[in-house]
Parts: sequence; C-alpha cells; structure tokens
Amino acid sequence: MEGTFDLPNKYATKAKTTSAGTSNGLAAEVNEIREALDGYVLDPAQYPDNAAGLKLSDDGKPPPHPSAERFTRRPAKLERAEEGHHATNHRLHCCVGGLHRRHSDYHRDSAVFDNSEWDMTAAAVQKAVVGNIFAIGACGLFVVAFANYFGRLPVTLVFQAVFFATCAWSAAATSFESYLAARIVNGLFCSVGQGGALMWIKDLFFFHEHPRAINWVEFSIITSPYLGPLITAFIVSGTTWRWPFWLCTILAGIALILTVFFLDETLYTRSIPQSERVPKGSRVQRLIGIDQARSFHQRSLTESLMRPIVAITKLPVLLTIIYYFLNFAWVIGVNTTVSIWLTQFYGFTPRGIGYFYFFGIIGPLIGWFAGHWLHDTVGRLYAHRHDGRIDPEARLIIAYPATALLFVAVIVIGFALEHQWHYIVLAVFSGVQTVGVMIVTTAINAYLLDCYPEGSGEVGAWVTASRNWSGFMATFIQIEWVTSAGPATAFGAQAGITGASIIILVILQLYGNKVRKWQGRMVFSKQSKVL
Repeated sequence: MEGTFDLPNKYATKAKTTSAGTSNGLAAEVNEIREALDGYVLDPAQYPDNAAGLKLSDDGKPPPHPSAERFTRRPAKLERAEEGHHATNHRLHCCVGGLHRRHSDYHRDSAVFDNSEWDMTAAAVQKAVVGNIFAIGACGLFVVAFANYFGRLPVTLVFQAVFFATCAWSAAATSFESYLAARIVNGLFCSVGQGGALMWIKDLFFFHEHPRAINWVEFSIITSPYLGPLITAFIVSGTTWRWPFWLCTILAGIALILTVFFLDETLYTRSIPQSERVPKGSRVQRLIGIDQARSFHQRSLTESLMRPIVAITKLPVLLTIIYYFLNFAWVIGVNTTVSIWLTQFYGFTPRGIGYFYFFGIIGPLIGWFAGHWLHDTVGRLYAHRHDGRIDPEARLIIAYPATALLFVAVIVIGFALEHQWHYIVLAVFSGVQTVGVMIVTTAINAYLLDCYPEGSGEVGAWVTASRNWSGFMATFIQIEWVTSAGPATAFGAQAGITGASIIILVILQLYGNKVRKWQGRMVFSKQSKVL
C-alpha cells in the first residue's frame, strides 16, 4: 500500500515472537507477500512456539492477526467502530452508483421516456445507457490510480461530488444531447465505490475477514442493478421519468455528506521509516488532500497511473476477468431481455415489472446469506487438508457449483421465453442466476486479493471493468440476437459459453500457483521491493 497516514493496513511485514521455546531460535514472522505465493498460514502451530506473540482472532482461534505497525493512540474498540462506519458508507457508495445506472437501463428497456418530449425511440435512448456503462468500467481504473497518489479520501470526495452533480444534471436535462453527456460523465465518476472496493477492504480488514467483507460489498453492487428498475417502475407509474434521477440525486447527496463527515484516509506505506513519515494533519486537511500532498515526494504519479497496467499483465488477473466477463454478460442479457418480454408478451405494466424485480433482491440476498459462511467454511476445510495453509486458488472451489447454477438458469430462462412459460418460472430462475453470480463475484474477488495483496485496488478495478464492459457488450447484442435466433437458441449459446468458462477455473487451479511464482508479484515502484 502507498501512503503515510494514521489508519494503517493491518498486515505487518514482521510480527516477532520471543525465541524462547523454539528449536532454532528463529522468531515467528508473518509476511503476506510470501504467503500469497506459498499459502496463507491459518494454523498458529505452524509458527515457532505456537505463534507466541502473534495476536490471534477474537475467539482465540486461527488465523493469526498480523500485528500492525501502530501510529495511533486510539483504543482498539474505536478502531473497530471506525471500520464499521467505513464499510457501511462504502456499501452505500456502491449501491447508489449501480442504482443510478439501472435507472436509465429501465428507461431503455420499457421505453418509459416520453417520446413526445424529445421524439426519441428506445433504440436512440440506448446510446446513453451503453456510454454510461462503458464509462463506469473505466472509472474504477482511474479511481485506484489516483487514490494511490492523491489519497483515498480526497479522490472519493471529488468523484462523489461530480457524481452528485451529474445525477442532478441527468434529472434536469432539457435535451437528449444534454442527457447523453450527463450519463457519460456520470459513468466516469459514479463507480468510485465499486472500483475501489477491494482497495478499501484491504486497508481496513484482516486476511480472515476479507471474504465476508467482500460478500457484504458485492451484495450492494449485485443488488443495485435490480433495485433501480424496481424503484423506478413504481415511481414512473405515477409520475415522470425524471423523478427516479432526482431520487438518486438525493441518495448521492447523502453519500457525499457521509464522505465528508465519516470517512477518513486509509492510505499507508509500511516501507517508509517512521523517522521519514510526514506528521499527520487535521481531518479537514486529509479531506481536501493537503495532508497527502506533503508526502508526494515519496510517491510517483506516473507509477500510480501505471498500476492498473501492471496488474493486467499478470495472467491470473487476465484469466479471471475473462471468466467473469463470460458469465456476467448474460446476467445483464437476461435482465434486458426479460424486462422487454414482460412488457411485450406478458402484458406487464410498469408497476407489475416493479413487483417482478423483487427476484433481484431475494436472489442476491440468498447468495449473500449462503456466502457469509460458505466461503469461510471451504477455506477452513481446505486448510485442514493442507497442513494449516490456504492457497489463493482454494477461493475458486466454490465457483464451480455457482457456475453450474448460472448454466442451468440461463438454459431454463431461454426455454421459458421461447415457449412463454409462466412468469414465475422467469422470476425463479432469474433469481437462481443472481444467487450464482453473487457467489462467483465474492469468490473471484477473494482469489485475486489473496493472489496480489499489494495490488488490491487494481485487481478490484479490473473486476469492476469486466462486470460493466460485459454489460456494455450484452446491451449491444442481446435483443437483436434473441429476436433473430429465438430465445432458446440464443440463451442456449450463452449457457454454452458459461459452461465452457469453467475451463478457465480448471487452468487457474492447476497452474495458477506456478504461473504466479513464474511471473512474480506486482512491483509498482522501488518502494514495493521493500514492502
């Protein structure tokens, strides 16, 4: 991690114990970079003297908490409360960003726009949607690059402020050209929460807390594309299309206020000696970036901008985002197709579509609830069979059954649309698809974070880019494909792509560790070599 501030990352490079009781006199040591290659130690017995001197989890069981370098006198309970504030605020940022995007998706899918106002077809309105989606994918890459130089807090503040302004701009647009520009600019700034999710999680949580923290954040992200149409459907049934955007403006304003009053800087570099650290200034100075500017000489803007490029050169990262692209695309495809079919063939009113979209809340909720224990359970079982260590590739085990759920769901939805089965079938298996994608999303994020802890923000930003760019692609091709080939054929091909993507999981599990050792870890600067 880069930076010099008061909320350190909770992995210490070294955590020493006394040498008494050890046969070779060596001190216990926790080094996350080495463990990312050789496997993270979950069994304290693997350390000299049974990990004496290493802080264990709150219940006294493994995994050990690496003892962080502390430069604060705040009590531990206050720090844990602050983590809760950060995590809650971050989930709101993620949800509001996705909510705003899906407002315009719904407008396109159901032609809610008042054609008499701008004389626009649904196809023309689609241009605004796909531009916004592509921009959202790019947003996270800029967020993590800037955040590693200017600091987490000021970058979040600037991006959230522009997001708030462009939400209002979208709602008040007086022409389609103005609306189009608002949507694209909005996309470039609205994904500060999604794109930087793993960066914040890595800053704030211990290793053993990562899967659950990721599960919480991803629940907000996966739910938002369904929460937007759900809310919008009820609003537009009684008023104009502008009010959903005004609602999102209000929520973005709340998120901005929470950023100003509750978030704090978490950027921190352990490699900088304490004697060279810049004294911490006031919170206002951290908020507007003055505090961070005092340590610019310790970082490089060019290197920060190159961090996402370095990350994507790692084959495990590239293969993982390809796998995710091939799966999440059809989640957006189903979402787009079902909403149109419900209107045109099932006779659903906007309010009826709103009720239908409750599947997008229930499905991710089931996926979150299952994942809350499932990811940790799989990790513990794997460690039990591998001498107390867990390799990053173990995180992918749960992705196999989740991918199977995605495969089955897409197949059934295709036949249901082809033969116009009861809409309950569509609701149930659309929900099954969201359960699968929820589990997959947490698994691949946890895998990449375990693989490259030094590039947490970068790998998370690429996952966000993969998610949104797959939606960009699906939005362009889905309706024409389904209309020309028929739902059963089109969705059958998409299910085949989903099934074939398992080959990538097999490659990563068989050769991922060897490839990571061959390519080495991510080195972003000269400072990285001494982390």
